[in-house]
Amino acid sequence: MAKRDYYEVLGVSKGAGADEIKKAYRSKAKELHPDRNSDNPDAEAQFKEANEAYEVLKDAEKKAAYDRFGHAAFEGGMGGGRGGPGQGDFASAFSDVFDDLFGDFMGGRQGGGRQRAVRGSDLRYNLRVTLEEAYEGLHKTIKVPTAVTCDTCAGSGSEAGAEPTACPTCSGMGKVRAQQGFFTVERTCPTCSGMGQIIKDPCKSCGGAGRVEKDRSLSVNIPAGVETGTRIRLSGEGEAGLRGGPTGDLYIFIEVANHPLFERDGSHLYCRVPVSVTSAALGGDIEVPTIDGGRSRVKVPAGSQTGKQMRLRGKGMPMLRGGGIGDMYIELAVETPMNLTSRQKELLREFEELSKTETNPESSSFFTAVKNFWDGMKS
Repeated sequence: MAKRDYYEVLGVSKGAGADEIKKAYRSKAKELHPDRNSDNPDAEAQFKEANEAYEVLKDAEKKAAYDRFGHAAFEGGMGGGRGGPGQGDFASAFSDVFDDLFGDFMGGRQGGGRQRAVRGSDLRYNLRVTLEEAYEGLHKTIKVPTAVTCDTCAGSGSEAGAEPTACPTCSGMGKVRAQQGFFTVERTCPTCSGMGQIIKDPCKSCGGAGRVEKDRSLSVNIPAGVETGTRIRLSGEGEAGLRGGPTGDLYIFIEVANHPLFERDGSHLYCRVPVSVTSAALGGDIEVPTIDGGRSRVKVPAGSQTGKQMRLRGKGMPMLRGGGIGDMYIELAVETPMNLTSRQKELLREFEELSKTETNPESSSFFTAVKNFWDGMKS
């Protein structure tokens, strides 16, 4: 059976460049891989055909010979130069695509795979503040346990400024390769842990890491209006990097403590205020606290019930980044009297006898509905 044109196999034109050919092969390799086509008996043959085409077209010399002589370029040694497609290293060819597909996931191949320095880790610090502090904002000094650059070796990890040497196991690549069937798998070098270098004379202060553990004091500005879950990022205040690598960041997570008087909902505050039966019935003025430490007088309407809310504009919490100030809501809780004297009980009984339907409209309405319900059940 005559061989198909290699350009046709990969689905590219004859003038396609190296990048276009590689992209086409990547697509074909994923599409035709036998592991993904167990129900297609022709998949393996098509996969090998695509690999054979890529073996030729990715190589400038072989491609030029193929463009001039076609498949005959690799028959009887004609124009083959470095061997025909059937003699190519299949694993090596697919390794190029494997690197391209998964190189970033496995650390990339920047700088030949060598990672001289590693960025420091980001740190998290949980900061608990009061509701008053969240209202006003505050300036606070915190102590953060972290890794800082070693002063002795200036972060190099080497004693007396000695230069690191290339790792003999990976030849400075930071990775080693292992052949597994058709695949070439890259792993982090066990000798240098992916650094690509080893230190023969490590710094005695940091043991070659280039950093040491130490508590740091940092001044932090907490803006007014922060809520539980607010995150503040301090760039470059995290752990120092290994062997002079860049420093990570510090993230401060805010938790606002519960308050004995106020309950918060976003920028609004709620305050539950108990009032006596007489105050709720007759009405009057009450004095309530505000989060700024002040006090406000609120008029209670006559006949107020438990749960009635009254709003104080602009007495809530400030919004972050100058978005205004919320409101404060007063919620009344009518308090039932307890530990009554004989005279008080006598007065209440007298009041009950004088009460009418209009005095307790909600009770009257409820019991009327109950009576109608029972009458309906009987009928």
